[in-house]
Amino acid sequence: MNYLLILLISFFSCNTEVPTKFSEEALNDTFITLEGDEVTFQSILEKHKGKTIVIDVWASWCGDCLRGMPKVKELQAEYKDVVYVFLSLDRGQEPWKKGIKKHDVVGDHYFMQSGWKGAFGNFLDLDWIPRYMVINEASEIVVFKVVEANDKNLIQALKK
Repeated sequence: MNYLLILLISFFSCNTEVPTKFSEEALNDTFITLEGDEVTFQSILEKHKGKTIVIDVWASWCGDCLRGMPKVKELQAEYKDVVYVFLSLDRGQEPWKKGIKKHDVVGDHYFMQSGWKGAFGNFLDLDWIPRYMVINEASEIVVFKVVEANDKNLIQALKK
C-alpha cells in the first residue's frame, strides 16, 4: 500500500509544465524549403515574427492528418491573419511535394529532414501526428500539444 501511495505522489508531483520557448537545439534544427534550401527553425520563426503562427506537423501518408485537413482549412478561413506553417514528416521530399498539391495544403511548407527523433521532434516529444501548436505574437508557445485542429485550447489561443 505504501508503495502505491509513493508512486501516486511521485506521478502527480512530476513537473508537467509545458515549455513557452523552443530549446536552442530545436531552434537550430534544419528543415528543407519547397525550393530545396536548408533553413533553421529559428529562421522560420523569424520570418513570421510578430504574428500568430499555427504549426501543423503532418505527413501525406498519415490518415489522421488527412482527415484533420478540413478542420485546418476551416481555421484558415476563419483566422485569415494567422500564419500556417506545415512541417512534414513524409518519407521523402517528392511524396511531400505531391501531398501538398494533391490535398491543396495552403501555407508555409517545410520538410523535417531530421524526422521524428531529430532535435525538433525530441523537443516536441513527438509521438503522434497530426500535432498542432500555436505561437503567439511575442514568439511564445501558447499551445504546445494538441492533435485536433478544432481543439478548444487551439481555438481559444487564436481568438486572442
